[in-house]
Amino acid sequence: MIYCKKCVYPKAAVNLIIDNDGICSSCKSFAQFDKISDKYWKERKKKLITKFEENKKKNNSNYDCLIPVSGGKDSYFQTHIIVKELGLKPLLMTYHGNNFLPEGDFNRDMMRHNFDADHIVWGPSVEVLKKLNRLAFKIMGDMNWQNHCGIYTAPVSIAVKFKIPIIIWGEVDWDVSGMFSPDDFVEFSARMRHEHGLRGFEWNNFLDDEKDRLNEKDMIWAKYPTDAEIIKLGLKGLYIGNFLKWDPHSHSQLMIDLYGWKKAEKPFERTYRLVSNLDDRYENGIHDLMKFVKFGYGRASDHASKDIRTGYISREKGISYVLKHDHVVSSDLEYWLNYVDMSKDEFWKIADTFRDYRVWWIENNSWYKQDIDGKVRNYGSVSLSKEQIINFNQKREKFIKKNELQ
Repeated sequence: MIYCKKCVYPKAAVNLIIDNDGICSSCKSFAQFDKISDKYWKERKKKLITKFEENKKKNNSNYDCLIPVSGGKDSYFQTHIIVKELGLKPLLMTYHGNNFLPEGDFNRDMMRHNFDADHIVWGPSVEVLKKLNRLAFKIMGDMNWQNHCGIYTAPVSIAVKFKIPIIIWGEVDWDVSGMFSPDDFVEFSARMRHEHGLRGFEWNNFLDDEKDRLNEKDMIWAKYPTDAEIIKLGLKGLYIGNFLKWDPHSHSQLMIDLYGWKKAEKPFERTYRLVSNLDDRYENGIHDLMKFVKFGYGRASDHASKDIRTGYISREKGISYVLKHDHVVSSDLEYWLNYVDMSKDEFWKIADTFRDYRVWWIENNSWYKQDIDGKVRNYGSVSLSKEQIINFNQKREKFIKKNELQ
């Protein structure tokens, strides 16, 4: 495990690059945004206004834009800017994956009241969601595939249906790898949705299971519009984080002060923040535990890395949060197991098959990895079969030999 010297991300983080100077590509990308002056941020905001002015000439909809919202701090801030500062009329659209915490339910439902905005909430049947939770966990080790798919698909479908040519997203949070510079003004794309959001899987990859039988009608919400429909509409997905300085801490406090937005009343077990992912009880919990199982880091690493970069905490404090939270098997595991009718033994037998051999190794039938403080720790017994253990060790040995040769 090699860690960034500035934040707490490991090299195993998806698409991340750590250069010879020990600094990760995500930190370097943030540094470029951080250098933008207040004067230039004002100029960037004018670019957003100009895009709306240009859009009016061809907009045949009753709405100026569509905003995908969860009711979280970010979507509140997006809607605040569009409605209160720019004076526009958006259509709000929520994908409902049946995972909301009580505070998340409250915040989402208050958006119609707070912003005088029309609001569509769309989600699959609960039975379909349970099947998809089980299927996606077995196929890719991510029970929340349905949530990622819905968030990045349903708003685009609704925009096409209502002929709304602009979708307003939040920050460019998927670009962990730092592929883009601030002046790229990167936009939402079908490729980002498919490769990042959906992990390379589409709705038709879930139709052939003998036990959890699904059909095409069950997956209508997951079907992405055609290229022809998107081109005809001239649909654009703009990230408001490209036009306004992004600071989740100040944004959440502003939403609390202005609209009575609620943060989590009960602390999370796998992270220290109280303002993130209230729309999804598993995102901070069992879903993100799988990231720790796969790559050896978790939600606290995500939050700490961002907060280190913005200066809210020191790297030393971030490391303490990582060591306290990243490995925790949170209590929502029991909630999810009951939800999908799965035993804990079955869960770990499946989970262990997704371990990354670059991060984990096996000694005396236990899992080990090296943490950010340099210490090697035992993280529990192995649930793999003898054949699976042999296969895992062979892959790890090949990886080690390859790197020794390099």
